[in-house]
Amino acid sequence: MNDKRTYVLAIDNGTQSVRSILVDDRGNIVAKGQQEIEPYFSENPGWAEQKPEYYWESLELACRKMWATTNIAPEQVSAVTLTTQRGTVICVDKHGNPLRPAIIWLDQRQAEVSTPIGGVWDILFKLARVEDTVKRFRGNAQANWLLQNQPALWNHTHKFLLLSGYLTYRLTGNFKDSIGAQVGYIPFDYKKLKWAGPRDWRWKALPIKPEQLPELVSPGDSLGTLLPEAALMMGLPAGLPVIASASDKACEILGSGGHSPNIGCMSYGTTATINTTNPKYVEAIPFMPPYPSAIPGRYCSEVMIYRGFWMVSWFKREFGLREQHIAEERGIAPEQLFDDLVNKVPPGSMGLMLQPYWSPGVREPGPEAKGAIIGFGDVHTRAHIYRAILEGLAYALREGKERIEKRSGVKIDKLRVSGGGSQSDAALQLTADIFNLNVERPHTYETSALGAAIDAMVGLGVHKDFEQAISSMTRVGKVFAPNPVRVKTYERLYREVYLKMYRQLQPLYKTIQEVTGYPE
Repeated sequence: MNDKRTYVLAIDNGTQSVRSILVDDRGNIVAKGQQEIEPYFSENPGWAEQKPEYYWESLELACRKMWATTNIAPEQVSAVTLTTQRGTVICVDKHGNPLRPAIIWLDQRQAEVSTPIGGVWDILFKLARVEDTVKRFRGNAQANWLLQNQPALWNHTHKFLLLSGYLTYRLTGNFKDSIGAQVGYIPFDYKKLKWAGPRDWRWKALPIKPEQLPELVSPGDSLGTLLPEAALMMGLPAGLPVIASASDKACEILGSGGHSPNIGCMSYGTTATINTTNPKYVEAIPFMPPYPSAIPGRYCSEVMIYRGFWMVSWFKREFGLREQHIAEERGIAPEQLFDDLVNKVPPGSMGLMLQPYWSPGVREPGPEAKGAIIGFGDVHTRAHIYRAILEGLAYALREGKERIEKRSGVKIDKLRVSGGGSQSDAALQLTADIFNLNVERPHTYETSALGAAIDAMVGLGVHKDFEQAISSMTRVGKVFAPNPVRVKTYERLYREVYLKMYRQLQPLYKTIQEVTGYPE
C-alpha cells in the first residue's frame, strides 16, 4: 500500500485574514499560517478600500507562520491554489502595478445613473420590470464610479481585475483568473459562464472593454506557474503549477461536500449565505443570477445576508470585552464563553426578535432595508441580544432555504455549516432547532481552503474527478439534531413574527431613508 501523500498549498485571502494552508489528498489540514488584516480603510463615508500590496505582504507573513508549524518540506508541495473574497476590484497598469487602492466588496459608493442604456434594452427592461435592478447594477458598478470620478486613472487602466486576478498575476505573471471567481459588477454571463457576448447589455451599462479583462480558465485548470520572486516570498520552489479554484464562498461549498441541490451549505462568515450546487441555472431570487460553482459547469444558487456574522464580531467588540479579557486570562477561546452567554437564554430570547439587515440588499430585501430588534422588555440583557442575533441570522437563512427550494423544485434535506461562526456549538444547535433539520459541521472549518485544494487535486490528476475528490477529502464532523420542544417555539416565531417583520417595517424604513438620507 502506498502511503505517500500529495500536498497543495491553498491561499485563502478573506475579508478579515489571509491564510496559507497545506492540505493533503485526504482533506487533512497539515499546516496553517494566519495573518489577521484590517478589512478596509475609509476616507469617505461608505467607502471601503485597501492597498493591494497589503494583501501580498500579509500572504508572506501567513506563509512564514505556516512553515514554522510543520516538518513538511517545501519540495513536497505539488501545486499552489488560490481563493479570495468576492467582488473586490483592482485597477492595474500594463506592468500589473495597482493604480489606486482596491475597492472592497463592502464599499457603498454609488455612480450617477441618469442616461438610458439605449437601443431596445430600455424597452425590454421596462417590460420585464427590472429597470430598478439594472439601475442599481449600474450605480453599484465600481467601473462606472471610476470613470465618472477618476477619469484619468480609468483611461490608464490596462486591466480591471478582481482580487483573485490580481493575486494570480503576482503569483504567475499572467493576467488570468478562474471562471469560479467571477462575482461582481462585471460583464460576465452567469448563465454561459464566460465573458458576456458582444451584444450583451452589460457592455453598454459599463465602461469596461474586453481587452481590460483577464483570460478565464475553469476551476482545476492551470493559471500558470509560480514566478521565482513569488516562490521566494512564499518559501516554495519556483515553477510549481498554480491551479484555478473559485471564490471563497464557492470553495466553502465544495469543501463542505456540497455537490448536489439537496445539500444546503451555509456559511457563517462575514456575509452569511445559504447555497446549493446545481447543474441547472436557478435564480434563487428572480433576476439575481446564481454564481459560478467551484465545480466546472455548475452553479451556486445563493441567498446572502450581508454583514451576517459581521454582526457577531460587532457584538463582541461593542459588548463582549469582558468575555474576551476572561478568555485571555484563562487561555481559552472566547467563543466558549460566548456560547455560555447564549445558553443562559431560552429559545426565542424571551420575545426579542432581530431582523439582520445591517446592510441593505439589492432586491429582497430592498436597498431601503435596515436592521431591527423588537420585543424589548426590562428582563432583557446583552445575552438576550446576542442570542437574538444568532436566531435572526438563522431565521433569515431559513427564509433563503425556502426561496431556493421553491425556485429549484428540490427539497433541501441536508445542512452543512462552515465559516468562522460554525465553531460555535450554540449557534449550530439553534440553527438545527430553527430549520428542524440535522446540522452537520464539516471535519474542518477551513472549508474554503479545502475546496480550493479539491480543485487542485483534480487538476493534478490525484483524484480522477470531483466525485472521487469530494468522497476522499470531505467528511462530516459533529452533527447537531433538532430539539422537538424548541422546534415548536421557533416554528411559531418564524411563521407568525419573523416572516411578517420586513413587510410591516418596510414603509417605516422608506420614511427613515427619506428623512435622513441613509442608506443611500
